[in-house]
Amino acid sequence: MKRNTYISRSFLVLFLFLSIAPALPQEVPHPVNNFGIYEFLDELANSKIIVVNSAVKPYSRLFIVNRLKEADVKRDQLSVRQQKELDFYLKDFGKELNAGKDWKRRKDLFYYKDSLFSFTFNPVLGGELFTNSSGQAAYWRNGAEVRGYVQHWGFFASLRDNHEKPLLGLPDYLTKREGGHIKEDTDWSEMQGGVTYSWKWGSAGLVKDKLQWGNNYNGANIFGGNNPTFVQFKLHLTPVKWFDFNYFHGWLNSMVVDSTRSYWVTNSYGTDYREVYHKKFVAANMFTISPVKYLNISAGNSIVYNNTTVNPAYLVPLFFYKSVDHSVSSGIDNMNSQMFFDISSRQIRNLHLYATLFVDELAVSRISKKDEWNFVSWKAGFRLSNYPFRDFSLTTEFTYTYPLAYQHYVPTLTFESNDYNLGHYLKDNSREWYLSLDYHPVRTLDIKLWFIDAIRGPDYTELGAPRLGNPPLDSIEWRNTSFGLKASYQVINDLYAWFSLSHSHISGDTRWSPEYFYGKKNTLNLGVTLGF
Repeated sequence: MKRNTYISRSFLVLFLFLSIAPALPQEVPHPVNNFGIYEFLDELANSKIIVVNSAVKPYSRLFIVNRLKEADVKRDQLSVRQQKELDFYLKDFGKELNAGKDWKRRKDLFYYKDSLFSFTFNPVLGGELFTNSSGQAAYWRNGAEVRGYVQHWGFFASLRDNHEKPLLGLPDYLTKREGGHIKEDTDWSEMQGGVTYSWKWGSAGLVKDKLQWGNNYNGANIFGGNNPTFVQFKLHLTPVKWFDFNYFHGWLNSMVVDSTRSYWVTNSYGTDYREVYHKKFVAANMFTISPVKYLNISAGNSIVYNNTTVNPAYLVPLFFYKSVDHSVSSGIDNMNSQMFFDISSRQIRNLHLYATLFVDELAVSRISKKDEWNFVSWKAGFRLSNYPFRDFSLTTEFTYTYPLAYQHYVPTLTFESNDYNLGHYLKDNSREWYLSLDYHPVRTLDIKLWFIDAIRGPDYTELGAPRLGNPPLDSIEWRNTSFGLKASYQVINDLYAWFSLSHSHISGDTRWSPEYFYGKKNTLNLGVTLGF
C-alpha cells in the first residue's frame, strides 16, 4: 500500500510541476492510421520543405499545423497539386491556431472555440468489402470521436465498435490488420483517448493510443502499432532544435491468469471462477539527435517487466533499463529488455534514406561465430519522391528478423499485449521485400502499385529448441507473395474512399493467415471510412 501511495504522489508532483510551466497552444496526438496527412508531411520533408522526426509517431496536431504553416511560407516551391493539398489540410489543422469561425475551415458535426475552450465532435463510420474465390468478407465500424482544449490542457477520446466476418486480424496472423478482444465471434471495441499538458518545449499526458517507433513505409520493427492500444504515461521534450526525446510507461495486458489472485464467486447466477491476470508493464525511451539539418540519429531502449506494482525505477525517463534491471533483479532471472537504433537522412533532396535496428539480445561473442546468432531485427529502405517525375514516388524496403527476436520464454514477459506482438508484424525469423510506386495526380488521390514477398521460418519457441544456434530461415514455413493496385481518395477531411485489386499467393502454416486469403487469390477490396 505504501508503494502505491509513493507512486501516486510521484505522478501528483509531476503534474504540479507541469502546471506552473509556461504554456503554449495545447497538443493532442493525431491517429497514425489517418495516413493521408502523414504521407503528405513525409513528401514535404523529403523535398526539404519541412523537417520532421519520422522515427516516432503519432505527431501532435499542433506539430502538424506548424509544419503546414512552414510549407505555406514556401508555397512557391510546391506543385499545384501540393498547394491544393496544403490548403485542404489547413482547413482541418488550422483550427489549432486560428481563432473564431471567420476562416475557411472543414465541416464538423459540432465545433466550438473561444479564447479559453475548444471542442470538436465527429462520428466514426465506415466499412469495407472483400470478394475473392473464398466468397465475401465484410468489416464495418461505428462510433464517435471528440477532442478539445482548455488553456494548456488537451483531451481526446475515440470509441469505436468493430465488426468483422470472418476475422482477419487475430493475434497469430502475420498481418498489419488490427484486431482486439473478440466478443460474440465477430465484434471487438476499441477505446482510445487521454489527457495531455503542453508547454513551450514539451508535453506530457496519460493516454490510451496507438504508437509507432521506427522509420518505415510498410511496418515498423521497433513498436509496430498493430496491437490493441494500452494505457501509457507519455513524455515528449524538445528543448532545442537538434534534440528530441520521447518516453512512455505503459500498462500491458499479459493474458496470463494469476491463480493466487483469482477466486471463485457464487451468486444468483451460479458459481463462477473469477480470473485475474498477472500484471505486466513496459517502459521505453528514444533520444534523437540532429547533428546536421535533415539527418536524425535515434537510440533508445525498453523493458517489459511484471512486478505486482509499477516499479519507480522504470518511471525515470532517462535510464538504460537493462542496467537498472541488473540491480532490481539481482540474483534472479532478469526482465525482458531491448535496445534500438534508427537513422534517417533527407540530406539529398527528394530522397529519404533510413535504417532501423531492434536488438532483443546481443552478445559480442556471437558475432564472429558461424553457428550462433544474436536476436535482432533490422530494416533498411529508401523513398524517392517527385524525382525524376513530379507527383511520383518510388519506395523500396527490406526487413530481416532473426530467430527469437520479439520472443521470450516467460509468458508474462513477452513483447506482447493482449497476445499481439508489439514489434514487426511478421514477428521473428522472417524476411520481407516491399516495393511500391505511388502516383498523386490530384489532391489527396494516391494510386499505388505494390509488391510484397514475405517469408517466415520455424517458430523455435514451439519446437522446444535451445535458445542458441537456431539457424535463421532454415526452412520456409510460411510465405506471402502478393502484388496489386490500390487507389485511395480523401473526399473531404477524414473521409476516405478506396478500392484495390490484388493477387496473392499465401502458403505454409495455415495458423498464420486467415483461411479467407490462404492459397492463390485474386481479391477485390472496396471501402469507405469517416473518422478514426
